[in-house]
Amino acid sequence: MLTHPTSERLRSLGLVAMAQALEEQRRQPDLDGLGFEERLALLVEREATGRDDRRLRARLKFAGLRQSACIEDIDWRAARGLDRALFGRLAAGEWIDRHQGVHLTGPTGVGKTWLACALGHKAFRDGRSVLYQRLPRLLEALALARGDGRYARMLKTLARVQVLILDDWGLTPLTPEQRRDLLELVDDRHGRAATIVTSQLPVSTWHEWIADPTLGDAILDRLVHNAHRIELKGESMRRRAARRAVPVDADQEN
Repeated sequence: MLTHPTSERLRSLGLVAMAQALEEQRRQPDLDGLGFEERLALLVEREATGRDDRRLRARLKFAGLRQSACIEDIDWRAARGLDRALFGRLAAGEWIDRHQGVHLTGPTGVGKTWLACALGHKAFRDGRSVLYQRLPRLLEALALARGDGRYARMLKTLARVQVLILDDWGLTPLTPEQRRDLLELVDDRHGRAATIVTSQLPVSTWHEWIADPTLGDAILDRLVHNAHRIELKGESMRRRAARRAVPVDADQEN
């Protein structure tokens, strides 16, 4: 008679998984042979597992990874200059502990964003905080945050993330304000956290893209010298996938 109100009480206390487990125990007569502490242990374990799952889902939602990518799914057959040994070392995550960077450069479509998200997902699975941002939109968001008083708080949040992915670096010209924001961002993270950058521009042209000698020196000094470089090449992966998806004409088969 007390089981139903107990379930409701558990739910009101926020112990939803435990309440569900208790209801399941009621429908499993084979559990009647277990002692009180054994059944209680099952309920507690269910609640702990449920909370862990909710935390993981919240962290993954916060990460906002653009691609659903896993390092186990990398296509090593594609000829794009991806060093398997280097990528394997990066997947292990020691570079994150050393607060280093990864620069993925190459033409559009070769998989820079996908590979960055794969590294981010592996870091997430290893228990690290991850955040994906397209740099043009991030700089716009920082400008808005400056106007409504959230600027310092937003920079603090970005500085705390263990792995920050900055996608589309160099895609659009920088304004003077954006150059300063970029310096604040990389300075806050330098020597404290790891950053992944993807760009169509070679690293050798980044100084020219920043277009300010003083700020360019300051930004790149904090970003470039402690980073691993992966320079991709070859045909667009999207173009290759599209070709495989197109059925071969019957006349071409004969």
